[in-house]
Amino acid sequence: MSRTEISTLGEFGLIKHLTQDLKIKNGTTKYGIGDDCAVLQYPSEKQVLVTTDLLMEGVHFDLTYMPLKHLGYKSAMVNLSDIYAMNGMPKQMTVSVALSKRFCIEDMEDFYAGLKLACDEHGVDIIGGDTTSSLTGLAISITCIGEADKEKVVYRNGAKETDLICVSGDLGAAYMGLQLLEREKKIFESQQTSPNGAPTEAQPDFAGKEYLLERQLKPEARRDVILKLTEAGIQPTAMMDISDGLSSELMHICNQSNVGCRVYEDRIPLDYQTAVMAEELNMNVTTCALNGGEDYELLFTVPLACHEKIQEIKEVKAIGHITKKELGCALISRDGNEFELQAQGWNPLKE
Repeated sequence: MSRTEISTLGEFGLIKHLTQDLKIKNGTTKYGIGDDCAVLQYPSEKQVLVTTDLLMEGVHFDLTYMPLKHLGYKSAMVNLSDIYAMNGMPKQMTVSVALSKRFCIEDMEDFYAGLKLACDEHGVDIIGGDTTSSLTGLAISITCIGEADKEKVVYRNGAKETDLICVSGDLGAAYMGLQLLEREKKIFESQQTSPNGAPTEAQPDFAGKEYLLERQLKPEARRDVILKLTEAGIQPTAMMDISDGLSSELMHICNQSNVGCRVYEDRIPLDYQTAVMAEELNMNVTTCALNGGEDYELLFTVPLACHEKIQEIKEVKAIGHITKKELGCALISRDGNEFELQAQGWNPLKE
């Protein structure tokens, strides 16, 4: 494969090269890339939503097994997911990248191809950003801007006693995908040379586990669920996306809403491959679903009166209910025992 050094284009040349084919999709984008600032204009009846994510190589992603195109796609999706978690629609995105000399123009083309694919799928304009050099690897900072009707924005602090707790999709698969990739990486590194010192051709074993890889490497923000809730006339009382684990996110909602909760183990949605992988690794699948993170599914609460409507949305499952704060947050096990819910999801600042 050909390799073109980034220095041949320089910062502005690289930005022009990567963004020259971008076309504006949204009326709220008045001017995109090409000046000191992008220009946006939102109607007065809308509220503007803004979210930012910072992704660091070695902390949030490992380029040993994360293709750059997938990284671009995932970097966009984690931001889009935050906008959907506020019951909004994403419209614009800025992208800033710090990269070391080991990256070339073709690498950045792959990264932007994934980024553009995600933005095209969700009707989002890339309107600016920045590039700079890095001495420590790749760093990505993305800001996403969205909109929502003033009365439609959903916060984390609106859950009420007797509300149903719901989740979209299934949980734990992304975490199992990460465990699988890390396992195969260790095997690959240990088998790089044979006993006689000759290089080997070790190949990872991913057969039958494709869904787990997809959930880790190519997550999907749940625009479809937001649209179906709107279509059904359901306004969640509280909502957030599951990035750090179900238990952590649910406790955020309970703490900010000043309520307690009961979640039922046998109602937590799991994919078959997730259960098989957990057994293979001798891990508890419920623990993985509660604490794994990176599912980017939606966790939300709705009034009890919406129960029948929720049952009609096949992508959504009710897993428990909101209680008085004094009752605390608990998991009800399959055999009926009650355990205090622990926020053990991923913490990037933990030693």
